Amino acid sequence: MSNLFFYGTLRHVPLLELVMGRSAGDLSASPATLSDHAVYSVQDQPFPMIVVEQGTSAEGVLVQGLGEDERARLAFYEGGFEYDLRLQTVVTGDGEAHQALVFFPASVSWKTDSYWDFSAWTSDWGAMSMLAATEVMAHYGRVEASAIARSFPAIRTRAWARLAARRRETGDARNIARDVVVHDRKHAYINYFAMDEIELQHRLHNGEMGPVLHRSGMMQGAAVVVLPYDPVRDTVLLVEQFRAPVFLIDDPEPWMWEPVAGMIDPGETPEQAAHRETMEETQISLTLLEYAGGAYSSSGSSTEYVHLYIGLGDLTATVECSGVASEGEDIRSKILPFDDFMHMVDGHVFKDLPLLTLAHWLARNRERLRA
Repeated sequence: MSNLFFYGTLRHVPLLELVMGRSAGDLSASPATLSDHAVYSVQDQPFPMIVVEQGTSAEGVLVQGLGEDERARLAFYEGGFEYDLRLQTVVTGDGEAHQALVFFPASVSWKTDSYWDFSAWTSDWGAMSMLAATEVMAHYGRVEASAIARSFPAIRTRAWARLAARRRETGDARNIARDVVVHDRKHAYINYFAMDEIELQHRLHNGEMGPVLHRSGMMQGAAVVVLPYDPVRDTVLLVEQFRAPVFLIDDPEPWMWEPVAGMIDPGETPEQAAHRETMEETQISLTLLEYAGGAYSSSGSSTEYVHLYIGLGDLTATVECSGVASEGEDIRSKILPFDDFMHMVDGHVFKDLPLLTLAHWLARNRERLRA
């Protein structure tokens, strides 16, 4: 049996219950502190880290008597955060000292920010973390922890996208609580991307419940697509990169000319992601974004929701090798006069659907933007 001291996200009781597969009533938990340590936010991450800091103390929760299964579940979950366990002495509210294991950061790339605020984290990140943990723990005992660690950024991106999807209402009078019956749902596959399978019935247009259907969907986050346009020079900028799925379908030309595109990170708005991705891929700072709409990219197979933008800016330079190296991106760009660009669109040169969508939106709104 083991004692563990939780100073970060696992102080959130619903998250702790989910990860350990036990209710709070079954856990021996009590407030405790770890002297000469402090808890800081990690820069650009929705979780904290603990560091040695003389004269301070880290508040947390001591959970006693955890068995091998609970420890294994914790190791599986925390493995995605690059933590190591170390034995420390913590003190409970009654003044009694206890030996407990504590998760310390293993990643040297993490940088501390301000002191971590548990209440603020619960408000800002609690719901997303619960959704991410639900996906993670659904794979416990089925895949290696290393696969979850590789997939953790994408898992959080999907959780953030799920929260956004729940707010995506247009006034449909039907109610999924009444008009959809789920018989079974499972997380069937994960390796950065994920696949879910579901058996369900939905209400037909004649008012009756339909037959039980077995369906699957590629689970993805939300994305932004940006076509940079210079209204003064009347030019557009495209990026080119190798696309593995296009190669997998035996297309002989898997290097695709596209707009700027990328996933919306947790905590980002679509507009923030659009500016960030444009800078990462093209080294261009946009002056204005024109929203061209949002839609599911392939609603019969994928959960991906795409926000489309025309990005206004000065297009005077291109790049030959750009993108985020850690993501395997190898991007070059080119600038085209608008008339040449539309001639290529009408000549069916491009194979990227968002590019064609934005081309036609730009053609309808070009004179307004130039004015």
